Amino acid sequence: MKNFLVSGAALLALPCAAWAQGPVSGSVSSFIPMSAEATSLPGATVYLDGVAIGQTDDFGQFNVPAVPAGSHQLRITSIGHKPLEASISGQPALQKLHFVLEGEVQLTGEALVTASRANERTATAYTNLSKEDLEKRNFGQDIPYLLDQTPSVVVNSDAGNGVGYTGIRVRGTGIEGINVTVNGVPLNDAESHGAFFVNLPDLASSASSVQVQRGVGTSQNGSAAFGASLNLSTLESRQQAYAESQNSFGSYNTWKNTVQFGTGRLGPGFTVDGRLSRISSDGYMLRGASDLKSYYLAAGYQGKNTLLKFITFSGREKTYQAWNGVPEPALTRNAAGLQQYVDNYELTPEDAARALREGRRYAYYTYDNQTDNYQQNHYQLHLTQVLSPDWSVAAALHLTRGFGYYESLRLNRKLADYNLPDVVVGTETIKRTDLVDQKWLDNYFYGGIFALNYQPAAGKVQATLGGGWNRFLNDHYGEVIWARYASSGSIGHRSYFNDATKTDYNAYARATWQALDRLSFYADVQVRRIGYHLGGIEDKQVPVSAKAEYTFFNPKAGLTWQLTDLQTLYASYAVAHREPVRSDFTDRPLGDAGPQTEELHDIEGGYRLNRSVNGRILRAEVNGFYMRYRNQLVNTGQLNDVGTALRTNAPRSYRTGVELTGTYQPLAWLNLNSTLTLSRNRIQDYRAVTYDKDYNPVVAEVGRNTIISYSPAVVSAHTLEVVPVKNLRAALLYKTVSRQFLDNTASANKAIAAYQVLDLRLRYTLRPTFMRELELGLLVNNLLNREYVANGYTYGYPNAEGQQLTFNFYYPQATRNFLASVGVKF
Repeated sequence: MKNFLVSGAALLALPCAAWAQGPVSGSVSSFIPMSAEATSLPGATVYLDGVAIGQTDDFGQFNVPAVPAGSHQLRITSIGHKPLEASISGQPALQKLHFVLEGEVQLTGEALVTASRANERTATAYTNLSKEDLEKRNFGQDIPYLLDQTPSVVVNSDAGNGVGYTGIRVRGTGIEGINVTVNGVPLNDAESHGAFFVNLPDLASSASSVQVQRGVGTSQNGSAAFGASLNLSTLESRQQAYAESQNSFGSYNTWKNTVQFGTGRLGPGFTVDGRLSRISSDGYMLRGASDLKSYYLAAGYQGKNTLLKFITFSGREKTYQAWNGVPEPALTRNAAGLQQYVDNYELTPEDAARALREGRRYAYYTYDNQTDNYQQNHYQLHLTQVLSPDWSVAAALHLTRGFGYYESLRLNRKLADYNLPDVVVGTETIKRTDLVDQKWLDNYFYGGIFALNYQPAAGKVQATLGGGWNRFLNDHYGEVIWARYASSGSIGHRSYFNDATKTDYNAYARATWQALDRLSFYADVQVRRIGYHLGGIEDKQVPVSAKAEYTFFNPKAGLTWQLTDLQTLYASYAVAHREPVRSDFTDRPLGDAGPQTEELHDIEGGYRLNRSVNGRILRAEVNGFYMRYRNQLVNTGQLNDVGTALRTNAPRSYRTGVELTGTYQPLAWLNLNSTLTLSRNRIQDYRAVTYDKDYNPVVAEVGRNTIISYSPAVVSAHTLEVVPVKNLRAALLYKTVSRQFLDNTASANKAIAAYQVLDLRLRYTLRPTFMRELELGLLVNNLLNREYVANGYTYGYPNAEGQQLTFNFYYPQATRNFLASVGVKF
């Protein structure tokens, strides 16, 4: 922390003389096509030369106390409106300006996005990130790393540097409990509930906005939100033609190359936008390489009251498998500790010797093609129709096609496990062999969603009726592509096959009612119906079978009371239910009963302050939450053979805490953002399961209250950004995460140690005459060169004497590293 304060002081000491006095005040109004008149627009974000200088107040007013001499770009954005750009110049006298943003909620397909998004009247905790916010964070790392400074978020990376497979947790809940949508369309895999951003590299470059809701939030399409919702929109169309390129290079031979273009408005209202991206990295972990490619293409027609837009985006990834982690003794090169792993057959002597040499960058696999290979193609067709000044309807059809495999070298495996006959050579019968296999996924996800919106320009009631129907088809199978010993016809042999079908449909109704001038009520009800069927043969010839149907009713309600023009109180109560995922059926821990559905009751309440006086901005929010679960599926700390976390139902558990967020901008060139989450995460009457010397499960006779795995009690993020000279933005980003436990025993010898990370970000923008913008950027991650781990897993069993053994594996994160970027815009 001392180093952080010293670094911050050094940045503040940079010269600021370039900021001459030149006050500007202004007002912003909203005009919705077909409405009677423009109305004031509170909460719009104002940028000066790309730097956020504040938001409009409750009357649509803003102030900039000092604008430097010369020409500057002013940009104003607001969700549901077209961004507005204007040139202003610094002058000694006060300038008074007025801007009108044209509403586009009803005309750009955003109706599907805003139908799922929270606003100031939905009484829930959320964070909005604009396109500008994403751009300044985006050097090529995955989407979770772009969200790292938002409240209650903890991120990690298998390869250690944010490229390839990454993970995110919000309030201690992993991605399987986070609802992710793109343009209102579910992104979570229907079987695992995971959202694998590695399949869609650089999607952030095509995103126009992101909203992160914490807790249950509003009703969404797809799986239920048990920790958060992540809502991405790519629907923005620019009216002017453009061409852009972003290129990054950094540590571990990391490259990012992105090219984007747009035609602007053509003729009667046609637009085309596109992107090509490539990201590659060797990774911090040895043999942790990634090779990622993606594209995005959108073509649309916008008439006076109709918008039709076709969007397709795709990603293809090839990553070396780094999900096996690093044995704990390798982190400190502890030879005696590694020997215990050898003595109990968790590592071979050769593996242990290599772990001793490679230390915290050790990677278990050495086979050249030990890779994960997957491609995912998305197709969306959006229609928005304005029915009247108050009514609009939006609908979308979608198809996601996914296919791929991971390849592995397997040593000394039983032929029978791969449905292969024994090999007879002379008088010898061979029952085991070395082989290479591929485990395949081949799936389709398709369906339709809709939202009917009633949003009068002036009225006490706003309402949405929406829903969707989706179906998921997935084939799982394995193939043997090489074997040291195999009978004729075995190569290319399909060793197992099972398939799954899941149908999910839901309907919801949502309304807000402005009962009094300062008091509004919010209500939201959803009915969700799910059918899931799984059958066939799994790996090692194990039969798998599951058939389940669920009907869930999820009500939500809240109220918002505006104390003054600057202060607001809110409170909400929400219920959510969620079905088990595939691995909960197929990989139950020994002695565990079948999976049960989860139920969550979420109570949230908070206070917001939004003050702007003479360009000095103070925004603060205090949000308290109490999330009470029944049969919450919590991680046991173990993984299955493909790296999926094993889970078990905890009959009673809860998460409670407070989230503090604040923004303070005393000067136009100085901005501080901070978030702090303090939480208590407990399982009640938890009965740990151990195993006796015969590997029979033993359930503890006495239950106890314990800490939920992977749930830190303290998470904070702080960003100090300054503009020391015109066009240069410098920021320090400081992140802290307290101790986490790998399982639910709260055992100190199965934990992730607390860590603190400081990053430095620089961006310098030029506007030469021959292009719209030239930007140079530098991101230094882990500036203080800390050695830390952000994720891990554990398992154990008794030895021959009945003594319990524990084996911990961790995912080390990169020490000091950098990414440099060059961006051009025409």
